Amino acid sequence: MKGRNQTIISEFLLLGLSSQPQHQNLFFDLFLSIYLITVLGNLLIIILIRLDSHLHTPMYLFLSILSFSDLCFSCVTMPKLLQNMQSQIPSIPYAGCLTQIYFFLFFGDLDNFILVAMAYDRYVAICFPLHYTTIMSPKLCLSLVMLSWVLTTFHALLHTLLMARLSFCVDNMIPYFFCDMSALLKLACSDTHVNYLVIYIMGGLVVVLPFLLIILSYARIVSSILRVPSAQGIHKAFSTCGSHISVVSLFYGPVIALYLCPSANNSTVKDTVMSLMYTVVTPMLNPFIYSLRNRDMKGDLGRVFCQKKIPTYV
Repeated sequence: MKGRNQTIISEFLLLGLSSQPQHQNLFFDLFLSIYLITVLGNLLIIILIRLDSHLHTPMYLFLSILSFSDLCFSCVTMPKLLQNMQSQIPSIPYAGCLTQIYFFLFFGDLDNFILVAMAYDRYVAICFPLHYTTIMSPKLCLSLVMLSWVLTTFHALLHTLLMARLSFCVDNMIPYFFCDMSALLKLACSDTHVNYLVIYIMGGLVVVLPFLLIILSYARIVSSILRVPSAQGIHKAFSTCGSHISVVSLFYGPVIALYLCPSANNSTVKDTVMSLMYTVVTPMLNPFIYSLRNRDMKGDLGRVFCQKKIPTYV
């Protein structure tokens, strides 16, 4: 047993998307397209918000940070995935695996906290419209953003340092296309009780608590709407919150299905599909959700892509 504990692992094999050679190019083209759409879509959202002074509001500040986080979140896993698809051996170095874990947790947590801030913003806008400007002051918005960054940095660094202290056995195969923390813990030879304890405690604080806060915000919103029911009020509320509700569902649905409700038979296919949903699909869909369901964003996109012809002067 001692010999196994002292085995030094220099790299891990990422086997989550291993496919038949004849399908490799098809998958590569598909994921390359998704990656490019994700990068360009989120960059476009950030640029539009930056250029249009009418969008310099708390909601769009949070949206621009969410787009930045989604862009970076995609960049954590997709380039390595694409590289491994063109490689004979889909591997990642030990140091690269720890680095990926840190940034995966960092940007995943940042998404989580920004979604809470956006839910609070919608709660204030609908329940306290006359006091919205006073409550959602620049100072409060900056404080929420800074708190999100501090909490994500602490959480990601804590798990990465705890993972770095572990030793690993001969088995270095990870059944995912990225360095998933739970999969790595199963490969460890040393004691992982502290790691699991921190995951359960911090998981409740970083994932479950924010999710409950979002649910509470929308419960208060629904309660406020039902007090004065009107077709116009309900339509306005859903048009204001529809995009955020869609993004929250896309983000938390796969995470809950993958980590809080794991399959009894450890289905690798189901786990791969769920991990693809929140690491690849969700960051790609978010720009479309906000641009297609938001009147201001649609107006800005229309002005960018459908500019009037420059008149000619004789």
